[in-house]
Amino acid sequence: MEFDIIIPTYKPDERLELLLERLARQTCQPRHILLVNTEERFWRPLPPKLETARVKVLHIGKREFDHGGTRRRMADRSETEFFVCMTQDALPADRQLLEHLLAAFEDATVGAAYARQLAGEEAGVIERYTRQFNYPEESRIKRKQDEAELGIKTWFCSDVCAAYRKSAYVEAGGFVPHTIFNEDMLMAEKLIRLGYGVAYQAEAKVWHSHRYTCKQQFQRNFDLGVSHRQYREVFGRVSSESEGIKMVKKTALYLLQNKKAYLLPELVIQSAAKLLGYQAGKRYDKLPHGLVKKCSASPGYFE
Repeated sequence: MEFDIIIPTYKPDERLELLLERLARQTCQPRHILLVNTEERFWRPLPPKLETARVKVLHIGKREFDHGGTRRRMADRSETEFFVCMTQDALPADRQLLEHLLAAFEDATVGAAYARQLAGEEAGVIERYTRQFNYPEESRIKRKQDEAELGIKTWFCSDVCAAYRKSAYVEAGGFVPHTIFNEDMLMAEKLIRLGYGVAYQAEAKVWHSHRYTCKQQFQRNFDLGVSHRQYREVFGRVSSESEGIKMVKKTALYLLQNKKAYLLPELVIQSAAKLLGYQAGKRYDKLPHGLVKKCSASPGYFE
């Protein structure tokens, strides 16, 4: 099974080097690792042992980067039957990550597959539970008939670590060329609409988590709201707020059951920041341009 790996980078550090080292130890190897780096002046040269013919680097300007467009550009360059998207801060949890992820395509009806994300040491209690909520231990293939049960999570997919069948990807029209967020979910929705399945591969695991401040939570969810507004013909079909409320309730119950009630105020404040950011993002087109840029984690998108 031939595949490439696509990794956008920005101000890469030692974590990217560690990612490449762990990818080099995987039980199945890519044809190429395609790194597309934003702003060459921030590029950190790779150690000689990582500068192999397999690793190819393309430098682009800051104005050229786009969550959907940049990945689309690299996917077009890939000539393999499958391609894997990753981010520079995701680390394989073991040597079988790619093997388990690509195993999903043994089912010819699967168009995409994504990995389980585990919270790293830097994550707090709430972030750890959130990861468990969004990435459970059981694998599942999601299809159109699951929309009534799963709602918006039917299309959930994450390019932190996700693989695509190239023929299905092309049939779906590729990643949207211009989006601030959610290029992965938009692709998953199109694949499901075409009759393909989207596989969640719980055995394929990466370490990936953050410790966001309230400001960062607001900005991240503002961008999420912008995406939902711009693609309301997709995201407007089902409620995303209900899924968020469900997660907050389950997190609160988890904290109470595990004698961590002292974290409830933090949960409330974080949740409020997320909700306010999301609701503001959904109304971004009614806000002053300067305010929109201040609210966003990607102000350059609005230039």
